Formats: sequence, structure tokens, C-alpha cells
Amino acid sequence: MSFPYWHVDAFADRPFAGNQAAVMPLAEWLPDAVLQAIGEENNFAETAFVVPDASGEADWELRWFTPTCEIRLCGHATLASGHVLLGRDGGERVTFRTRKAGVLEVRRLAEGGYELALPVIPTTPGEWPEAVALLGAKPLEVWRNPDRYNVFVFENEDQVRALTPDLRGLGQLGDDQFICTAPGRDFDVVSRVFVPGGGVDEDSVTGSAHAVLTAFWAARFRRSSFTAHQASARGGDLTCRLDGDQAWLGGECVTVVEGNFYL
Repeated sequence: MSFPYWHVDAFADRPFAGNQAAVMPLAEWLPDAVLQAIGEENNFAETAFVVPDASGEADWELRWFTPTCEIRLCGHATLASGHVLLGRDGGERVTFRTRKAGVLEVRRLAEGGYELALPVIPTTPGEWPEAVALLGAKPLEVWRNPDRYNVFVFENEDQVRALTPDLRGLGQLGDDQFICTAPGRDFDVVSRVFVPGGGVDEDSVTGSAHAVLTAFWAARFRRSSFTAHQASARGGDLTCRLDGDQAWLGGECVTVVEGNFYL
């Protein structure tokens, strides 16, 4: 058997930037063990699988697998899936029904690139001294969400870029996102995102983290939209726009490989 396969760099305007995702449209679901094995074989942060949505609620069903597990939400692989399907099938928008994140939408922008709608992830002030001790620098504030999204606010971009966290220690705290952020210089917001408990020491560009940061910084800036840069080794640029209970994340995608996956 063979299946169509795309390797996409998401939130990037050139190859070798942004975050890598594999996208694989299927006629019907393969067994979960096979989906997981494909995710491990691809060895990207996420492989996105899509199947036509028989319920009629959306255009496609969508699931995401890391090399080790299925996850509840992934922004960059959803953007990559929209890029693949809109490029292949045409149209201006595509919707995805997910198992835990509701219906997600990707729109083609007139000026180029795409915009992705994710559910806003709110946070509240909190404390986590064990995590702070492992980050390598003390943040000004800690904000948390019970679904394991954690925001550590620093004074400036240089502090975020200089972080050298104890990744093994952070991983032992659980399958959490450690989102380190500050006001930026060339962009309104800069961040780095560590998910060692989920098998990704430092993520390249994290859509779900920006579903957190969109609401957080929109309240700080007292405006609904801003620009963001994730300062990973690959780096990635986004626009963030708050619209009610949705965070709209804008960015470009680049197809790096197109071919077939054989089983």
C-alpha cells in the first residue's frame, strides 16, 4: 500500500525554517498502532493524518501523532494540513474536526499565506517554584492552565534567548508546555517553548502555545492583534489575532517534499 505524503515547513517563508510537519491524507483510518508507527518513522514533532469527515461537521477529520504518542492539539501541523489540501484541491478555506479541540479552520489570505483558528487557551496567575528553578533564570511572573500550558514572563527578549533550562528535569515534571516569553525588539512578542516531557526538548514553532500567548498578550497590549517570533534554532514568525474565543494565527508554509509513503 502507498499513501500520499507531504513534508511541510510551517510558519516559514523558506525551506529549513519554521516547524516541520508530515501531512498524510487517508481514505479511512488505519489502526492506531500503524499511525503511531508512521509518526515514529517520520520523527517530526508531529505527523498530521486527515480523513474525509463522514459526519458533515467539517471537511476532514484530523489527528496528530508525535514519535511517541497522539496529542490533543497541534497548530503548526494543522496549518501545514491546510496548506497541502488547499494547494491540492483549491478553495479559500478548509475545516477539520478534531477529537479534543473542536472544529479548526485554515483560511487562505489574499496577501499570501494562511490564517489558522485555534481555541483560546486562558491562563491565570500561579506559582511553580520547581519549574522556575530548572529554567536557568527567574521570570517576573508565572501563569498556568490546568491542561498543562505554563507561561513564564521575562523582562526582555535577551533573557528569553539566553535560557539554558535543565530539560531532563523539566521533563520529569510532566507532559507540560513551558512557554517562556517577553516583549520583543523586531516583533511585539518573542518566545521559546520547551516540551521535554512530550518528547520535544525545544519546539521550533508552537501553534498551541500561541493560542495561549494570543489571549495573554492581547490583554497586556490592550489590542487584539500583534506580531510574534519564536526564537528557536529554526525560528518562526506569526501574526496573532484575538477574535472572541478564537486565536487566529497567521503564517506561511513551504512544501519541502512531496511523494508516497509505502507500507
